[in-house]
Amino acid sequence: MIDIKLVRDEPDRVRASQQARGEDPGIVDAILAADERRRSSLGEFERLRAEQKTVSKSVGAAMGAFQKAKKAGTDDAEHLERVAHEARTHAGRLSEQVKSLESDADDAAAELERLLRQVGNVIIDGVPVGGEDDYVVLETVGTPRDFAAEGFEPLDHLALGEKLGAIDMERGAKVGGARFYYLTGVGALLELALLNMAIAQATAAGFTPMITPTLARPEMMIGAGFMDAHADEVYRLEADDLYLTGTSEVALAGYHSDEIIDLTNGPKRYAGWSACYRREAGSHGKDTRGIIRVHQFHKVEMFSYCRPEDAEAEHQRLLAWEREMLAKIEVPYRIIDTAAGDLGGPAARKFDCEAWVPTQGKFRELTSTSNCTTFQARRLNTRERDPNGSGTRAVATLNGTLGTTRWLVAILENHQQADGSVRVPEALRPFLGLDVLKPLA
Repeated sequence: MIDIKLVRDEPDRVRASQQARGEDPGIVDAILAADERRRSSLGEFERLRAEQKTVSKSVGAAMGAFQKAKKAGTDDAEHLERVAHEARTHAGRLSEQVKSLESDADDAAAELERLLRQVGNVIIDGVPVGGEDDYVVLETVGTPRDFAAEGFEPLDHLALGEKLGAIDMERGAKVGGARFYYLTGVGALLELALLNMAIAQATAAGFTPMITPTLARPEMMIGAGFMDAHADEVYRLEADDLYLTGTSEVALAGYHSDEIIDLTNGPKRYAGWSACYRREAGSHGKDTRGIIRVHQFHKVEMFSYCRPEDAEAEHQRLLAWEREMLAKIEVPYRIIDTAAGDLGGPAARKFDCEAWVPTQGKFRELTSTSNCTTFQARRLNTRERDPNGSGTRAVATLNGTLGTTRWLVAILENHQQADGSVRVPEALRPFLGLDVLKPLA
């Protein structure tokens, strides 16, 4: 979640971020009011608790004096008894007040945390304002093929996949329902080749490869920011109170939860390979053909822990690694700066890389990279020793995709040939062991 200190010190910046996202800026005032209630209750609680400790000592002293006078039979025993009784009564009242103030402070703290969790990460300066269609194109790489000039009409990825014996949607639907599929024969090999190429690249760049859990506890889903605005996209196993993850980002974000990590030698970088599951709630009627929008897929995800001041530079590095992978599959693509209203809650900035899909005549997202600054780390309590020597501080987390099942769409459609075969990009050939994918006889 966002830093309460940021809300206190720069409320207008948080309000502007909320407005850019299309969210209610009024929540900033509610947060500040809850924070003031918490601090006020806590301050009064601490004051009265200190008084309670002093009074408790005086009760002991008064009782001791009374017992001594009573035993000795002195004339002031009755007076000392009244003093001891009054001290006990005062201590009792203070105890009740302290309990009440502690409860008030706890309630205010819970309300403050609830409000803070409703606020998306504060966007980075320069992020476009607006919604899904308000992105800014930063760069376009490559030129789409002119299939008309080549003398044939391109097939879509599903038609190609069926001719190649690579994709079977019909049997996928029979077994799992809509938006499930089989990758068969060269389709399965092509996906494995792609993901192995992604892992090889990540490993060469210094990432630690990981095979991650695909089930996560609620606190990990919440900490990674996947149970806020998009909870309806997540599959839940109610009997076990576990969630199927839609990305290995969740497992990688939770890997160092409640830890103090050492970043003195630079970022900690992991590359997670996992199956991913998404309900695709609200996508009825969208991308119903083929494997562009499905419930289950595989993905290699980069994840980086770094110092907050290094996060923007690290974001550019992740984008560069994505560009390197896109160059290897030899497809036209563009990079967009995603508008604030289309960012997920944890992201302060996100760059999408969209590949050209010939049969749709438009660019479609293949990969994205997000700078989550300290948002996830605060929730998951991932810290480093402050370089200034003042305790610990939250680290920054970033993520970016190096390959998914969806990439097969771009590879098949952009590299198809007139006879229905598909040329394999050169960089992928060593991993696949084939130069051309040929239709079944």
